[in-house]
Amino acid sequence: MLVLTRKSGEAIRIGDDVRIVVVEIRENQVRLGIEAPIEQPVHREEIYLKIQEENRAASAMVPEDIDITIDNIKEGLEGDEDRHEK
Repeated sequence: MLVLTRKSGEAIRIGDDVRIVVVEIRENQVRLGIEAPIEQPVHREEIYLKIQEENRAASAMVPEDIDITIDNIKEGLEGDEDRHEK
């Protein structure tokens, strides 16, 4: 792990396309600004781990599970249409 010291307003670069700027330091929090290409996803780690967990669960689904999920989605969409018509 590379450990860097930066002050507010200073930045680091990752490759040519990613720039991370220290926006603010307050008490025990550091606010970071991240500039990255749109095709490069940027997530907080807890969100990234949740996405990975959901991807693993989806890849383990059997066809019957997929059919049930599709049916549930369709039912939800039909319910949304009913609410919009009222």
